[in-house]
Amino acid sequence: MALQPNNQNFATTRWSMVACAGQNSSPDSQRALADLCEAYWVPLYGYIKRRVNNDTEARDLTQAFFTELLEKKLIGDADPSRGKFRSYLLGSLKHFLSHQWEKANALKRGGGKAPISLNFASVDSSIKIEPVDGLTPEQIFDRDWAMTLLSQIMERLKSEYVDSGKAELFAHLKPLLIGSPSGKTWGQVAERLQMTEAAAKMAGSRMRKRYREILRQEIADTVSRPEDVDDEIRNLFRTLQG
Repeated sequence: MALQPNNQNFATTRWSMVACAGQNSSPDSQRALADLCEAYWVPLYGYIKRRVNNDTEARDLTQAFFTELLEKKLIGDADPSRGKFRSYLLGSLKHFLSHQWEKANALKRGGGKAPISLNFASVDSSIKIEPVDGLTPEQIFDRDWAMTLLSQIMERLKSEYVDSGKAELFAHLKPLLIGSPSGKTWGQVAERLQMTEAAAKMAGSRMRKRYREILRQEIADTVSRPEDVDDEIRNLFRTLQG
């Protein structure tokens, strides 16, 4: 099966749908919101950990925040003019931490079924609490958001190749796609894949093209207007380079 671009109409992207739903959010928009939260909860957890510096409390607060966000439909407070899902989430979290500590304590793990599955153990080792080159917690959040988004993109790309029976092709081309210092040349990769160097380079070009398409789709899912996509892409890479 050939890899096919997943063409999406911007009007149906998840954050567009969620932001437009407002206080009269539909089941579809609530599911879209939950999906987005599940995909991008890690930067918020990292932000909370840097604020409280206690793993147990950070986990409880993170779970409590999402419980309130999803079950009480606080999406009605979203301002679509702000555009970015990450801005909405961080603003909501700051408000939650500033004004609802008591409520958070009442919503600990025994307070009911979690609205989304959060695998804290899998990410704890990757979250650094120490100051990072003088960056503010908000700047670190933006960096973590960018890294999480790029990880989501790579997972989508990998799944497409695996589903198409091209897992080996992906494994050999990925280091060249991300600029990994593997030291391998196109000639060496072509030899491992039993193809010509020209064919290997063409396969790499197709992979880069699909990566860029998925990048735009993922970012379109987190902004409310199509004209914001390019600006968010530029911001993404500025954040990683800063």
